[in-house]
Order: sequence, then structure tokens, then C-alpha cells
Amino acid sequence: MKIALFSDTFLPEINGVATSTANLASILRAHGHSVLVVTTNPFNDEVTFEDDVLRIPGIAVKRVYGYRISSFYNKEAMKIIENFGPEFVHIQTDIGIGIFGNVVAVRLGIPKIYTYHTMIEDYAYYVTGGHFDRFARHVVRLFYRGKSFLMDEIIAPSAKSKDYLRSIGIDSTIDVIPTGVDLSRFSKKNIDKKKIASLKQSLGIAKDEKVILSLGRIAEEKSIDVLLRGYAEFLKKGPKIKTKFLIVGWGPAENSLKELALSLGINDKVIFGGKVEPLLTQNYYHLGDVFVSASLSETQGLTFMEAMASEVLVLARYDDNLAGAIVDGETGKFFFDEADFPAKLEEVLTLSPDRHASMIENALGSLDEYSMESFYNRIIEVYSRVRKKYW
Repeated sequence: MKIALFSDTFLPEINGVATSTANLASILRAHGHSVLVVTTNPFNDEVTFEDDVLRIPGIAVKRVYGYRISSFYNKEAMKIIENFGPEFVHIQTDIGIGIFGNVVAVRLGIPKIYTYHTMIEDYAYYVTGGHFDRFARHVVRLFYRGKSFLMDEIIAPSAKSKDYLRSIGIDSTIDVIPTGVDLSRFSKKNIDKKKIASLKQSLGIAKDEKVILSLGRIAEEKSIDVLLRGYAEFLKKGPKIKTKFLIVGWGPAENSLKELALSLGINDKVIFGGKVEPLLTQNYYHLGDVFVSASLSETQGLTFMEAMASEVLVLARYDDNLAGAIVDGETGKFFFDEADFPAKLEEVLTLSPDRHASMIENALGSLDEYSMESFYNRIIEVYSRVRKKYW
């Protein structure tokens, strides 16, 4: 098959949609399919085409951590796409490139599949600044209802995502397909221990310090402030275990979080590791003893899967979306709020060796559903079904 993937974001950008799109392209190519990735160009203001990645210039939206929006149509890019001759258009995002994908599909008369990756309502404040928030959310819902009529099928990465789409009135076919994770990249077998030790030293983490890790975009919707306040309360109890809180990533909330750490008097315990290339993130996971997240905006939580594959225990704020991905006390732990976090963190850090090993083993065993092969088989089933509609 020839598949064109349309996404406003792609590697080397670091976010769930970029990673998911890259994983999809990779597994499709591994099975002999031809894949063209159409995305924005973060490097210059030209249309470029290299290694089957077509990049279109766009305008950086500074309020949305550099997110780029391209025009809905590009004549030069259209010629390249026509020469490629896709059989499917698979749209990963909603605005610029996403709309261009719909235009391409209509022009070429080919099927359109859409994956709903992002809870856009949770990002409305970037545009409204907190004003007219209710109206903005209403507009988002109208947008998605209209979009659903244009697609042949919709893919949601989790049951929570599907439930949301149903709740706003979308009755189109929705397939729940969790994004695949290249688990081998995160396996301890494939990690250079000397490199990890060197990285740990360069970040100022002592050998006897446990690392509480947050990895991903540093933005308001990730609720990292909840973690820092909870960590401050944990430290007030005078724990015997030495710890450091490592925050890896970048985003618009970084400076405010640094100020928060300073005001809480824990800045000497908090390390901001900065932006990391996507293909190097496995090294940072292996620095962690506990992976923590307070985000309620995830549609699937790829970082949780990556942490599990890295044999790092996950301590996540409870969300319906994670009910299937994490089994409390078996494959990870949940906390419910800032007040609950300190006790749950201490519980995870003081697990007996046998209990720790058991939870890691259970977590690894739960990842089969998120393997790249499982992802591929489910995607191909959708492609095959949709293609029959055009016979």
C-alpha cells in the first residue's frame, strides 16, 4: 500500500503525536508499505522533500510552545504528493497540515482516516488566555462534529478518547487502537550502563540518590506544579531516602516551574534536564527510579509505556484513561491529588526488592497490547476495511 501521513508535528520535535506518527511510519515501512510523511518545516521557510518526509513551511505559534501552523494548501507539495500517488490519507492532526490532508484526499478521490490524538479542549487556554473558555470549548466540539462527517473512519488511542468523541455527538465508526511503542529501544539489554552513569554524573545526581523522573513537554496541562508541591511535602517529612527530582523536556511552563521550585525551597533538589533528542530519551528513562505524572490531558500516555518498558515504576495521577494501562498496585501506582502524592511516593520508593521486581515483571507483561506488531495489525485491519468502501 501507499500511505500518506499528515501531521503538523514530526521528529525531531518531542511530543506524543510526533512519536506516534514516526512509529506508524516506521512499522508500515518495515512491512513493505510505501509511506510519505507530510508535516511542517521547523528548519527553514522552504518546501523540502528528503527521506520520504515532505516538509511545508509554517508559522510558529509561540504561545503553543513553538507549534507550527502551515497553510491549508501548498501547490509545490501537492505535486510531490501526486507523484507519490497515495492510496490512503491518514490524518494525525487538526489544523494546517491536517486540513491539507483532507484537501488532498478529496482531490485524489482516496480514503481519509483520522486519528484523534489530542484533547484539544484542554489546550483552549493557549488561544483564549482563559477568557471565553466555555465558548472556545463549544467551538472545538462543533469543529470535531463537522470533521467526523468528512472521515471514512476515526481512530482513538484509548477508550477515554472514544468516550469523549461519543459524548460530543460523534456517531461515526471509531476504532480504539493504542499507539505502538518500540519496546526494544527501552530494554535494559540495549542500554549502555557506562553512558547512563556518565549522564547521571553530568546532571549532578549522586550514586546514592533515587531519581524521581518527569519526562515530556513542560506545559500547564501537564500539571507538573502538582508534582513539585507534592514533592516539597514529601521532603518536609524528612525521608531517609535521598532523592532528586529530574524534569526532562522543554515548554512554556519551564520558567514558572523553576520559580515554583525556588519558592518551595526545593530548587537544590530539582534538576531541569532540558530538551532531549527523541532517539535519546531511553537513556533518561534509565536514570529514573520512579516515573511520575499528574497530567489529566493524555489520550493514551506513551511516556507511561516507555517508562514501563524501561523497567521504571510508574506513579501516575488517576485518570479514567489510564485504568486499562495501569493496574494499581500490580503494574504501577496511582495517586489522586497533591495531598496524596507524598505518601504514595514514599510507598513506591520503599518497596521491598521482591515486591519491586514483581511489579516490574507485571508491567513488562502488560505491554504486549502496545507492541509495534499489535499496532500494525490493528491499523492494517482499518486500512483494509476502508479500502473496500472505494472498490
